[in-house]
Amino acid sequence: ANFLARWAIHGNPGARVLDPTCGEGIFLLAAARQLRELGTVEQRLDDQVHGVDLHHESLGETSRLLEAEGFDADLVAADFFQLAPPSELFSSIGPFDAVIGNPPFVRYQQHIGAARRVSALAALRQGVRLSGLASSWAALLVHAGSFLAADGRLAMVLPAELLTVGYAEPVRQWLRHRFAAVKLVFFERRQFAEALENVVLLLAHGTGGCDAFSLYYVDDGDDLERIKPFDEYAVKLSEEGKWTDLMLSIRERQVFNALVADHFVSLREYGSPELGTVTGANSFFTLSEATRRQYGLVPGRHLAKICPPGTRHLRGLSFTKRDWKDLRDAGEAVWILWPDPTDDSAALRRYLALGEAQGVPDAYKCKVRSPWWRPPLVPKPDLFFTYMSHRYPRLISNTASVAFVNSMHGVRLRLQGGCSKQALPLVAVNSVT
Repeated sequence: ANFLARWAIHGNPGARVLDPTCGEGIFLLAAARQLRELGTVEQRLDDQVHGVDLHHESLGETSRLLEAEGFDADLVAADFFQLAPPSELFSSIGPFDAVIGNPPFVRYQQHIGAARRVSALAALRQGVRLSGLASSWAALLVHAGSFLAADGRLAMVLPAELLTVGYAEPVRQWLRHRFAAVKLVFFERRQFAEALENVVLLLAHGTGGCDAFSLYYVDDGDDLERIKPFDEYAVKLSEEGKWTDLMLSIRERQVFNALVADHFVSLREYGSPELGTVTGANSFFTLSEATRRQYGLVPGRHLAKICPPGTRHLRGLSFTKRDWKDLRDAGEAVWILWPDPTDDSAALRRYLALGEAQGVPDAYKCKVRSPWWRPPLVPKPDLFFTYMSHRYPRLISNTASVAFVNSMHGVRLRLQGGCSKQALPLVAVNSVT
């Protein structure tokens, strides 16, 4: 917070500062301290330091935090997305010389309803159309940028997925076209133990767009104070696509690109990944052996074998028939409901009645298919391909010859290629991948 506040205020004792989701006031306190160091009279801080938050209790904590050091601030209890930027009619705050903070990170599954619609509309007013997969921080970043003065500075803690996910593509393009200069600070180590995401620091200022970003690489937060002018690496960015490779240092990126160009081929040379079966309600459509027996459902008639949802059980280079039987005996969901559309057996009717009682036919994917109880089974793949992986994605041979659901990808191999089906999972695990 101190690092970002110092950079954003940029030696200006008259700077007006906004934290659009101020929480318990850590960034506002850092800004107030910085302004006091620059000689700002403390009585003026309530006109210079502004915070917005939905949560009244957090604003109370912010007020106490600031008062403990003799500071004051203008704190607004509101949904930031409901506040109009200075360029619009009826704006009540702004413009600001500095916008700082750490936007809430709410994934799209929880970022729903009216809150999503309001945030998406706020981003759209700035020319940024976000997809339904966008997490909450994306719209907030764009909306926050609209509160900056012409030469204002934006300094934010953001999830590293800014660089790596498809839904952030409009945000990456917005950064390129909106700001005259953009700097990114990368951390070698994870900064928040309780967070699943790594973070980057975004520092952007000016207007008019830029062709390149400046990159800084540090081990952790203690190294931020040692960043000096001219320590950065400048990187020219592609107009489209992900920026995942920016997370490598310049030297690492050079070595990586040379190795890939000289010694590697794309996975598409062997086959294309496809997502597993989307059921709409895995808890109903995937069954354990005990549930199968309870309802008298018959393999081959009502059910097909699957690799259970998730990937924690995929430990080695192959998923075998023995592995499948062990998971079956351990009570895992090794069956998927896939009956013949004409089946009218009592066992099936009894199980479908359970789904109806649970409201499964009203789930989105079930509602749009007929019959609702027969998911479109994706063909059995030659390989499983993990895509939510702790360390790295892996290829696993499907020697059990079972189907799969959408917690992983599958790859059906073409006959051509320089590597056998059995060897491919092994050679895909190397120091580069």
